[in-house]
Amino acid sequence: MTTKMKNKNETYELIKALIIGGILVVLVRFFLFSPIVVDGESMVPTLLDEDRMIVNKLRIGEYDRFDIVVFHASQRKDFIKRIIGLPGDRIEYKNDKLYINGEFFEEPYLEELKKESLDFITGTFQLEETPGGYLEVPKGHVFVLGDNRKFSNDSRHIGVIPIDEIVGKAQIVYWPFERLLIVNNK
Repeated sequence: MTTKMKNKNETYELIKALIIGGILVVLVRFFLFSPIVVDGESMVPTLLDEDRMIVNKLRIGEYDRFDIVVFHASQRKDFIKRIIGLPGDRIEYKNDKLYINGEFFEEPYLEELKKESLDFITGTFQLEETPGGYLEVPKGHVFVLGDNRKFSNDSRHIGVIPIDEIVGKAQIVYWPFERLLIVNNK
């Protein structure tokens, strides 16, 4: 084989490897994992404004209560919130305490905010007082809240979220590096 033919083969193999690599990156990015930037303070203290995260788009199993998810709030905007209510749940807050189907649930991720606040951070409300007026979370939907309840546009304002609109679960904060964090580890 001549040197010229060998160089052509090496160039061809390099181009082929780059194309395959590019296709794999696109497939992973669009179907498996996606980077996002947290925009706003609705998930403080769990997630901070400008945190950079990886969202897991794999839909293995179902979403669980207290998972942090990214969903399409509109055609142009995605929100990141915590699932509080699953299909069939009756949601109620009494004096800042969460009750699901009449059972009290702890929310340890709110402890830091509760210590800092002089008043209630969630308050008192029932699911039927939110948009849609549902008595329970409808089939195929979830009820979501931001952790920073006073500054969160969530299901109390926009109603329940169709599960089909969920992009995926928030998994890892990778930047800033000093905040490296795995989320959804209940």
